[in-house]
Amino acid sequence: MRKYILPLVYSCMAVTILGYSLLGNSARANAAEETAILAGGCFWCVESDYDHVPGVISTTSGYIGGELPNPTYKAVSAGGTGHIEAVKIVFDPEKTSYSDILDVFWRSVDPTDDGGQFCDRGESYKTAIFATTDAQKKTAQSSKAALNDSGVLKKPIVTEIRTAPEFYPAEDYHQDYYNKNPIRYKFYRFSCGRDARVEELWGDQAHQGIMDH
Repeated sequence: MRKYILPLVYSCMAVTILGYSLLGNSARANAAEETAILAGGCFWCVESDYDHVPGVISTTSGYIGGELPNPTYKAVSAGGTGHIEAVKIVFDPEKTSYSDILDVFWRSVDPTDDGGQFCDRGESYKTAIFATTDAQKKTAQSSKAALNDSGVLKKPIVTEIRTAPEFYPAEDYHQDYYNKNPIRYKFYRFSCGRDARVEELWGDQAHQGIMDH
């Protein structure tokens, strides 16, 4: 990191103005970020998919949508908490739009499956879009309607669009699981049939926007 040393002749006012300028730049940088929260079955896989999308800054696996505060993986996977596995995606809207984020989402899941995703069954593995703003909700609703009207999928889309409640990050061992345990992750993803089902549904459009696995 480049360091700057202020000359001693600078007045306190000058230092204050410089500090305000730096804070202003930081605030503007933060304002340029946007957050999407998506549930697409196993959060390891959703995290892996979005880490390869240009414009995505960070991904965090977690739980959302239930009543139990600070849920654990054990409690959520056992069922009954109302939580869904989801991923919080922070992205740069100047490099990729929320609509683009949704396009990747649709084409990396089975949005016609109301019982879970692929080999993972149950409420906690259902697909859902958790809008963090009113604008996101409108965009998601339009995107879902357009996809339904297109007739690309033979069954109706069952993915819910909800206003995002509190998001709880999952345990540390779940974060970046595909990087920490690449062999186990690849075996799980293959044996679960995720990619095979997505390609069956979407054909050449499967994983659109995803650079690599």
